[in-house]
Amino acid sequence: MLDGADQGASHQGPHQVEVEKTHSWWRVMCLTGVDYFSTLGYQPAIAALAAGLLSPIATIVLVLVTLFGALPVYRRVASDSFKGAGSIMMLEKLLPWWAGKLFVLVLLGFAVTDFMITMTLSAADATAHIAENPFTPHWFTEIPVPITLVLLLLLGIVFLRGFKEAIGIAVGLVAVFLALNAVVVGVALWHVFERPVVASDWWSNLTAQHSNPLVMIGIALVVFPKLALGLSGFETGVAVMPQVRGDARDDPSGRPEGRIRGTKRLLTTAAIIMSTFLITSSIATTFLIPQHEFQPGGGANGRALAFLAHEYLGNVFGSVYDISTVAILWFAGASAMAGLLNLVPRFLPRYGMAPQWARATRPLVIIFTLTAFAITVMFEADVDAQGGAYATGVLVLITSAAVAVTLSARRRQQRKRTIGFGVIAVVFVYTTVANVIERPDGVRIAAVFIIAIVVVSLVSRVRRSFELRASSIELDAVARQFIEADADQFSSVCIIANEPGAGTAEAYRSKGREERRDSGIPARVPTMFLEVLPADSSDFEEDLVVEGHVVQGHRVLRVRSGNVPNTIASTLLAVRDIAGVVPSIYFEWNEGSPIRNALRFVFTGVGDVAPVTREVLREAEPDVNRRPTVHVS
Repeated sequence: MLDGADQGASHQGPHQVEVEKTHSWWRVMCLTGVDYFSTLGYQPAIAALAAGLLSPIATIVLVLVTLFGALPVYRRVASDSFKGAGSIMMLEKLLPWWAGKLFVLVLLGFAVTDFMITMTLSAADATAHIAENPFTPHWFTEIPVPITLVLLLLLGIVFLRGFKEAIGIAVGLVAVFLALNAVVVGVALWHVFERPVVASDWWSNLTAQHSNPLVMIGIALVVFPKLALGLSGFETGVAVMPQVRGDARDDPSGRPEGRIRGTKRLLTTAAIIMSTFLITSSIATTFLIPQHEFQPGGGANGRALAFLAHEYLGNVFGSVYDISTVAILWFAGASAMAGLLNLVPRFLPRYGMAPQWARATRPLVIIFTLTAFAITVMFEADVDAQGGAYATGVLVLITSAAVAVTLSARRRQQRKRTIGFGVIAVVFVYTTVANVIERPDGVRIAAVFIIAIVVVSLVSRVRRSFELRASSIELDAVARQFIEADADQFSSVCIIANEPGAGTAEAYRSKGREERRDSGIPARVPTMFLEVLPADSSDFEEDLVVEGHVVQGHRVLRVRSGNVPNTIASTLLAVRDIAGVVPSIYFEWNEGSPIRNALRFVFTGVGDVAPVTREVLREAEPDVNRRPTVHVS
């Protein structure tokens, strides 16, 4: 269950770790495509339900936003965040300290909403395709929730056993699904060509409802946020970048230009394929399916292309199409689960805002599966009811990506790109706000996830405050020389904790004199100073490097960290292991209220350093005889 929980701060989730075998960009595209392309199973029906006869026009707006909005944004994300960290990591770097951490927590809430609803909505739509198949027993229509729960359970079991052959399975599913969709759409458009009256009837009915073309375009813009489900998949596309095979000359430690080019091809090709299917499927379903069939309870509700497959190609082909749709929708949940398993281990444990076991895949799979059960029961496996929450999660992630690339372009003083990305960001901000106003249930669900993540994160941060936070610690040659010399000659290592200051000879002499007097350090025993230089206190886990310096004739160990007591404790344990003797460290008491100092420690990494250092050492080393000694005077 806890396999993987012992990985350090560099743990980056299943898509980000260095992979032994990379793949051609088009194969990796299929891995993201099980999420992106699977929306064809329900997107045309949702578009028809939201826009009615205006569905083709509204879909064209969606395609324009895809090709000239989301695609340029994520091509830039792929260029700037080529290790697969995505737009959330870009924003974390642009907003440092606690502001960045809290902003990431909020974005994680929306991301969890996106991925969780992807799982439950896809499974619910797969259930609808099973239940509506003419060969399925009629009583299947009466038990949508149990069927959906079974699909989610099977998904969880797959991840508990492992998820190694995802790309091979995804290639097969996507190839079959797109081929079947091409047949269905092609046959449907041929029927439209043979019966042009359906097109003229559509136009007559449309102009009867909206006589002014400008009004049509205006309404299409208004209903566009309801079609935002067709934008899903871009964030996953940049998350799987490490799976893309780059050029042989790519620098593993630098900027992999070949991998970046491959990922951009992936994103562009997927967007073009999806845009083509969105427009053609919207035309076919709107022209050929009566509007009342899209309503809840109708034969095309949530399954418009499946309706056409059965209508024009027979129940046998329609059943094959249903099986393919069920398979890819179920596997879309797998893509979403992989996204969750990428995000949570990447951010929360590193922030100290999740237990250490949250690095392991299997406990998280159980938690996410149970959460998906609860969402399915709450929404009664209704596809339409979950559309608002899904669209909210998708739009917020794309909006955050647009803001991230705008800030990135501005920081690099790329004026034209800053303006261009800024316009795209404004479009997505409008779309997100309009979606929230129209369907507030989505932001309410996201708010539940956000509140849960923030509360659990802060509680976890407090509970883990006394852990050793160093994921690794390294002492340079000079520092090792100081320690080994004292251990060999005096069988002791005495360290004075010193707050970084002026660094003058008088300051070090005065500090050393005070500690020898107050703590009774023998005059013949040499001492050295330990200084923790300030860094980002919101970071929980850090890779520490202790450097030895000779300053004005005094030996000084310096390490940069945002958490002073925990860093001192880690350094003392490292000194013990190198020297072979138990070191002693000398502090002076801090002034101020203990409660205020405790709060300062939790949020700024400082406070009453001496007792906290001792507590960290007590929890880290149960053997009193091997525990570094803390002196306070």
